Amino acid sequence: MKVITVRLPEDIENKIRLKAKLKHRSVSEQIKKYICDAMICEDNPDLPLKFIQETLEAKAEIEAGIGAEYMFGIIK
Repeated sequence: MKVITVRLPEDIENKIRLKAKLKHRSVSEQIKKYICDAMICEDNPDLPLKFIQETLEAKAEIEAGIGAEYMFGIIK
């Protein structure tokens, strides 16, 4: 893995540190997450970020074996 140094304005750095702490991630992991989200959004400009995040979460749940198939038209 290649290491890249990025300089950020202090206010942005503080926001990233806070978000990382809230999500139990390192600052580096949080920055990677933001970059991945940005790249996906750039590739799919017609989809809202929330939809993309929920789709990725659902995919991870299926891969982890905890997802359940949605039954259309059935209310429980």
